[in-house]
Amino acid sequence: MIALIGIDVDGTLIGSSGEVPGVIWQLAAEARAKGIHLALCSGRPAFGVAAEYARRLDDDGWHIFQNGASVVNLATHESRSTPLPEGSVRGLISHARETGHVLELYGDDDYAVESQAPWAKEHAELLGLPFKPRPYETLSPPWVRAQWLLSPEDARRVVAPPDLEMADSSSPLMPDVRFIGLTRHGVSKGVAMREIAAAYRVDMRDVMYIGDSGNDLSALRVVGHPIAMGNADPEVIAAAERTIGHVDEAGLADALKLAIGSR
Repeated sequence: MIALIGIDVDGTLIGSSGEVPGVIWQLAAEARAKGIHLALCSGRPAFGVAAEYARRLDDDGWHIFQNGASVVNLATHESRSTPLPEGSVRGLISHARETGHVLELYGDDDYAVESQAPWAKEHAELLGLPFKPRPYETLSPPWVRAQWLLSPEDARRVVAPPDLEMADSSSPLMPDVRFIGLTRHGVSKGVAMREIAAAYRVDMRDVMYIGDSGNDLSALRVVGHPIAMGNADPEVIAAAERTIGHVDEAGLADALKLAIGSR
């Protein structure tokens, strides 16, 4: 029986409309009523609209943000965070200032971006946050994640420092941008899903994960029921045991029905 479901956000929970279909919330409620834990598992931070999605899925449980760097229990407010190495952060900031590329730096409950480029403003709106560029130094440590907003061409040239983990993702709401998330080496959605399963005392064989992008691969590879969206990247589809419908056709509903039917 499926006892825990990890659910990605962009390209999985929400598509090009920017809205979660009503049928998804209905099936999420049915899954919880069956005793299934639902965990948001996003590259987004644990604030803004992502926190609202998490509460709507399960306001009494664990959720994964920042590609696994922040693991938060919404009921107890317990947070398990893994900070970035300070030297790597300084290097990223220097590179951003030299190149003019958009770099976002995140803590558990706040973030900073210096760029005033249109992508930076658009992403703040997508996150449901006010756009207020400010120096990176004004963000109090610990810093748990950095993120580049790049063109597909520039994203292919990024090489992560050896002490950082790199995850590539996308959003239907910003189709021309690749989001290159950087966390401390060893931090990933897959590691975080194992941590949540252990907290719930759920065997990984009874865990389902649904995603569409490269930052979902680590989670898909450790669960018993890896599911790819119909709009997923080719490598995600290859890593899944099943491919469901497109996000813009509420494909996530297919996976939720499978999980509910397993109980």
